[in-house]
Amino acid sequence: MAKFQISRRKFLTSASLGLSGIALSGCDAFDSGLGVGSGLRSFLENANGLTYRAQRLLAGRDALAPEFSEADIRQPQRPNGVTAPDDDTYKGLLANNFADWRLEVTGLVEKPLSLTREQLQNMPSRTQITRHDCVEGWSCIAKWTGTPLSLVLDQAIVKPQARYVMFHCLDTIEQSLSGDIKYYGSIDLIDARHPQTILAYGLNG
Repeated sequence: MAKFQISRRKFLTSASLGLSGIALSGCDAFDSGLGVGSGLRSFLENANGLTYRAQRLLAGRDALAPEFSEADIRQPQRPNGVTAPDDDTYKGLLANNFADWRLEVTGLVEKPLSLTREQLQNMPSRTQITRHDCVEGWSCIAKWTGTPLSLVLDQAIVKPQARYVMFHCLDTIEQSLSGDIKYYGSIDLIDARHPQTILAYGLNG
């Protein structure tokens, strides 16, 4: 089952409901040098952290991304990963129209949650037309509707020592003898509570 857990690293502001998250991906050319503890990975992580600190210092923690009109939507939103994972759990959920799907909120929280799609859709929602800038170099303007992530975090009562939110999805990065390795991504709690950070369940209507 896809899980949503308070943990570490960074992510994108809109998470797909069906996948429970979108992984941060990069160029394949760097894959061999991005292992944990590698010099290239450490360099990129430090540079990324410096960029975020500078951005927040200049623009403020709650600075809003530009929002657009529906006339600015000129192409479909590309998927980050696949739209139909070749995964037994996903196929079982799809066969029952995701009636059994749950957003599991676990980790450093006082009140672990297991939310249905209907429960999320019954919470207050936000709709925004924003541009998705992919790390692979493309961008796309789309209309997103979803539940503000901050509302879910407040319901779960995040513990003071928590610093990050980690998202797990059903896309498989690679298969190994010990089991499938799934995509994941994360954001810190500053971005998690940003007013434009939503758990999206609607795309372009």
